[in-house]
Amino acid sequence: MKYISDAFEARHAALMREDPAAAEDRDEYLADNVFWVPKEARWSHLQANAKRPEIGTLIDDAMRAIEKDNESLKGVLPKDYARPALNKVMLGELIDLISGIDTHPSPSGRGGGGEGRSYDILGRVYEYFLGQFAGAEGKRGGEFYTPRSVVRVLVEMLEPYSGRVYDPCCGSGGMFVQSEKFVEEHGGRIGDIAIYGQESNYTTWRLAKMNLAVRGIDADIRWNNEGSFHKDELRDLKADYILANPPFNISDWGGERLREDVRWKFGAPPVGNANYAWLQHIYHHLAPFGVAGVVLANGSMSSQQSGEGEIRKAMLEADVVDCMVALPGQLFYSTQIPACLWFLARNKSGVGATGRSPLRDRRGQVLFIDARRMGVLVDRTRRELTDEEIQKIADTYHAWRGTLPSPSGRGAGGEGGYRDIPGFCKSATLEEIRKHGYVLTPGRYVGAAEQEIDAEPFAEKMARLSRQWREQREEAARLDAAIEANLKALGF
Repeated sequence: MKYISDAFEARHAALMREDPAAAEDRDEYLADNVFWVPKEARWSHLQANAKRPEIGTLIDDAMRAIEKDNESLKGVLPKDYARPALNKVMLGELIDLISGIDTHPSPSGRGGGGEGRSYDILGRVYEYFLGQFAGAEGKRGGEFYTPRSVVRVLVEMLEPYSGRVYDPCCGSGGMFVQSEKFVEEHGGRIGDIAIYGQESNYTTWRLAKMNLAVRGIDADIRWNNEGSFHKDELRDLKADYILANPPFNISDWGGERLREDVRWKFGAPPVGNANYAWLQHIYHHLAPFGVAGVVLANGSMSSQQSGEGEIRKAMLEADVVDCMVALPGQLFYSTQIPACLWFLARNKSGVGATGRSPLRDRRGQVLFIDARRMGVLVDRTRRELTDEEIQKIADTYHAWRGTLPSPSGRGAGGEGGYRDIPGFCKSATLEEIRKHGYVLTPGRYVGAAEQEIDAEPFAEKMARLSRQWREQREEAARLDAAIEANLKALGF
């Protein structure tokens, strides 16, 4: 609320200098993608009344006033600050505290956010708290939050420079935020991509709307509690990029009511598992040259149950699978189930794709990347991929697709383009995949990593290891004696 109000005040001050009559014209703010803030909702009004006992009611009224005048925030903002259990003195002190934080944005756009440092900090703080909340929620946290490093792998591999970006189960909107960051980091502008999403959890939908609002990102995010399968809010959308992290192995998706559906191009998905329903829903929404990255449980790569093997076979024979990535364990807040990334492509010929430099003709081929040994532990239970590892995975994919290799040279690219690396990546033909029964587990294809040659002569190694073993045995005896002496001194 403070950020929205500050953005408004900055634009208001600029208009007062240019044309005072326009300063109260709502359209002047909407034209610059700045939220209109009515007088009773401006931070200065709340700050002036922070010590009054009815401050909670004033905040709730301010939230309602903002929602009334800004369609994209309708039903999104919290309005429960007047509840009796909330200490109004502390609430007033919180307003005073927040008043000292400078979120004053530059007036250059981005939803009033400009390119200013304050804008970036606010978005990062919001992202930090979403991550903390997901961690505290445990299993439920995965319903709305995809770990940042996983999102970055998807974004860096798909490179959504411009066009329509869609997520049919968008959670708190992390895929969209990272996509916008990617565009800006590569010289584009916020707004170069059009964002579309759907979410069935009302609270999570509100988180997504606020997550995008604090960054000045305009988006068409739909909510209904029936979900994307049963009420496809964006039925006619054909997206250039789809990034999604559907719930893993969901069994109660109501599949028995959707046995005949235009989306099931490769076969009706089983009633007891929605994995292949998600893959086909996503493929259905791809534009003619669209690409998609989907996070799914590892079982989706090899399952033969309830016809899933036949659907996977049909997808491979139709040549819609572009790349498979096996991820390391412990990446997710919500589950310890190992996960993988599916990359789907409407057109693998490389002709006319994305309007950028032509891609390589990849028809009849699938790239397999085994990243299971990557990642570093950030706490006792959770792992993250490093920037270098993310870049290596992305560089490998781009070298294989035929885009110019990254100057980092960290992927399976380099000057000579793509090459297979034993234990890490392999470009397999459809014939090879047929021999493996259409199973898509990368470990089956990449093989074992090359072992480093041990140049130490055998006699020298044995002498060194023998000496090390004797030293460790002597140290163990010394420690045993010290412990025994301490126990005796304590009377045991």
